[in-house]
Amino acid sequence: MTTDPSIPPAETDPAEPSSGVAVLDRAFALLGAFQPTDDRLSLTELSRRTGLYKSTVLRLLAALEHGGFMRRLDDGQYAIGPQPMRLAAIYQRSFRVDSVIEPLLAELSASLGETASFYVRAGSRRLVVSRVEPARAVRVSIRVGEDFDVTKGASGKVLCAFTDDDAAGEPVRARLWATSYGERDAETASASVPVFGALGELKGALTVSGPLSRLGEPAAMQAAVVQLLEMARRATAGFGGNPARYAAAVQAAPGPAGARL
Repeated sequence: MTTDPSIPPAETDPAEPSSGVAVLDRAFALLGAFQPTDDRLSLTELSRRTGLYKSTVLRLLAALEHGGFMRRLDDGQYAIGPQPMRLAAIYQRSFRVDSVIEPLLAELSASLGETASFYVRAGSRRLVVSRVEPARAVRVSIRVGEDFDVTKGASGKVLCAFTDDDAAGEPVRARLWATSYGERDAETASASVPVFGALGELKGALTVSGPLSRLGEPAAMQAAVVQLLEMARRATAGFGGNPARYAAAVQAAPGPAGARL
């Protein structure tokens, strides 16, 4: 049997997994085709990125433009419309950092038996915005709202590495983790990893702190870094970021020798 060359091959499925509603999957694929650095895309590029016929793309673009999700520009290219911004504002009002971070902190603290916390940078200081402490007599105790010098401690290294574009932070940016042994407090050790948002921006530093005599042991520090990376992966996914960037970092976690960064 011969194939009619006028009949194009079947369109690729742009959504994996499918929601079961093909037209919605394809509309979402068009919106998802825009990357953080894209302010406009051509019909040809949208077709290429989604694997959809141009005729299909045009029909979907017309519907999205009608709903305010897409704009057709004077040069014939397309840009995101105002409707996603309105929905984003509603989302931001209803979404709190604690709703993602606190359950992970509780899980970390219970698993490792140490204090788990989340820091953000405030100028030259690092601020505790959330924390969970273990139910044990000897522990690191910090309070929400407490702030420390951003140049000291594992969380400070992470915050500086992803907010200061200098060579000093390159090892942390490459590995996605940092450790501290008695820097802020002579009897405290800590490990910290970055959490990212939807645009790849730093949301804060997920951190575990404990007595140097306990967390400072190589096996304990390795376990802390590995679990922090997994929790940061989940937190980043919760914020709409890319969790895949943590896969290689697990392989670079401190080994039995207790690498100190």
